[in-house]
Amino acid sequence: MIPTIIGIVVVIAIICAIAGIYNNMVTLRNRIDNAWQNIDTQLQRRNDLIPNLVETVKGYAAHEKEALAAVTNARNNAVAATTPEDKMAADGMLTGALRQLFAVAEAYPDLKANTNFIQLQTSLEDTENKVSYARQSYNDCVLNYNNAIQTFPGVIFAGIFQFKERSGFEAEEAARAVPEVKF
Repeated sequence: MIPTIIGIVVVIAIICAIAGIYNNMVTLRNRIDNAWQNIDTQLQRRNDLIPNLVETVKGYAAHEKEALAAVTNARNNAVAATTPEDKMAADGMLTGALRQLFAVAEAYPDLKANTNFIQLQTSLEDTENKVSYARQSYNDCVLNYNNAIQTFPGVIFAGIFQFKERSGFEAEEAARAVPEVKF
């Protein structure tokens, strides 16, 4: 009788441990999805601001069509991207195009002083900060999840329940380069 009770207790303890490990992996996976949705929300906000910014710049810098076209194309690619990987790549292209657009704006003192441009630029900078924070949060969630499925005993159950490793955001190659400052 006692060995049977001990056996039942051991089986229940094992089942509870497996359920706890599984539930932890599900929770971590859901945090990643939630963090991605936060990034997606901020990217959408940025995509909504960009046409207004481009229209404002067009009024002042009509002959800067190349920079405006680059921003418009990059935004269209960002809007059309469907997978997180495609969105990450499109986001990098859009960030570069926006840098180019702001460099053009530097050449137009009247534009830099325009109230609409200043408000749009401030909103975009705020959104960029939120995107940066959301990326950091996403990468933290990915790290926690990947640690859970790659360490013991999670690695055993990750294979059984088909939990796959996730990728985080990585900096663009241009961001790794040391800026060159000339006077």
